[in-house]
Amino acid sequence: MLDQAIRLISNDLSIDLGTCNTLVHVAGRGVVVEEPSVVAISKAKSGSQVVAFGLEAKRMLGRTPQHINTAYPIEHSAVNDFPMAEALLDACIQRALGRKPMIGPRVVIPVGRDLEETKRRGIADLARAVGCRDVILVDSLMAAAKGCELAIGDPVGNCVVDIGGSTTRAGVITLGGIAASASITTGGNAIDRAIVDWIKTEHQVLVGARTAEELKMFIGSAIKPSEVRETQVTGRDINEGIPREVTISNSDVYEAIQIPLQTIVGCIQQALSKTPPELAADIHDHGILLCGGGSLLVGMAEYLRQVTKLPILVPEDPRRCIAAGANQLLTDATLLKRARLQ
Repeated sequence: MLDQAIRLISNDLSIDLGTCNTLVHVAGRGVVVEEPSVVAISKAKSGSQVVAFGLEAKRMLGRTPQHINTAYPIEHSAVNDFPMAEALLDACIQRALGRKPMIGPRVVIPVGRDLEETKRRGIADLARAVGCRDVILVDSLMAAAKGCELAIGDPVGNCVVDIGGSTTRAGVITLGGIAASASITTGGNAIDRAIVDWIKTEHQVLVGARTAEELKMFIGSAIKPSEVRETQVTGRDINEGIPREVTISNSDVYEAIQIPLQTIVGCIQQALSKTPPELAADIHDHGILLCGGGSLLVGMAEYLRQVTKLPILVPEDPRRCIAAGANQLLTDATLLKRARLQ
């Protein structure tokens, strides 16, 4: 009875704690926080203080004085800087609820099934450190499938591919469980790094990751462009050490990102190669569900369709389906038990 009373005055949250973006979904309200997973902390003699988080902190990257530290504290679904990750998560929860809750919320956090036990504990410890009452870790692919309203409890094979910031995961789901899966540490950030490396090699100019990301979003394409588009970027000449502007085309970006794209395809093929024949037939008929921020790259669905020869389905909001599905799992005790990782 006490637990039921607490649930009436507390909140159920799902938190998609990603390398690039953090989303908070509140039961009955939907996704109320969607911010870059960046936090800026001022270091002073009196102690550290949060200066900014999310988009505001992202705008500070590479532009802060020495006393302000700005970073992404989550990588590959693991905490790589606990104090900064704690500051980020605390700020996101307070914004989602509009206050510091008197009673900690029940929180479900989707992570990869392949995540090491110590790293899972790190995520759970992080949530408890900011006051979460009950922390449930669930399989991120199961959450994505649930969020896209797939009938994952049926004896039918569904293939889900999540292209995140630092990780790509592919899995085949049937009867509420994972039949085959694969994961790689390649995602949107690897595509950005490939653009940085290409410009450095071809133009002897070093640009930042933020510039590369903007290029990817503005003129990037996974398929060969049919018409030329160009833009100018400014970086540091690696020989003379001075700022220099160069012209980059969409064909340049297309060429630059081929290796990480091929690596992502390899992950999908690895998962499919482990799939039982009966489930493979289902996937041939129903196709692959593509989600995560990486699915938003222009031409990504068409590229995967050309390479795999399978239908590629992209939900209306591929970045939010994992957070939404994780929250929905709380209302299905059977699926929650199968998706739970701790």
